[in-house]
Amino acid sequence: MRLINIGFGNMVSAERVIAVISPESAPIKRMIHEAEDAGALVNATYGRKTKSVIITDSGHIVLSAMQPETISGRLSGGEAKEE
Repeated sequence: MRLINIGFGNMVSAERVIAVISPESAPIKRMIHEAEDAGALVNATYGRKTKSVIITDSGHIVLSAMQPETISGRLSGGEAKEE
């Protein structure tokens, strides 16, 4: 299983990630709110501004304070941590 660092020592499984997107559009904000209501939201920002939204195949949404480009680079092999 490949784990990707999404900031502050938090990891997600690379195989479970469907998309990494910016949180600025209204539909994405609505999706975040719906996930929060459903208990499927993981906030890994540690109080900082949300810069990327990670959507997983299990329906969970993970918020990160890292840029989507940084996470995307790690997903494609840049800085992945394997365990």
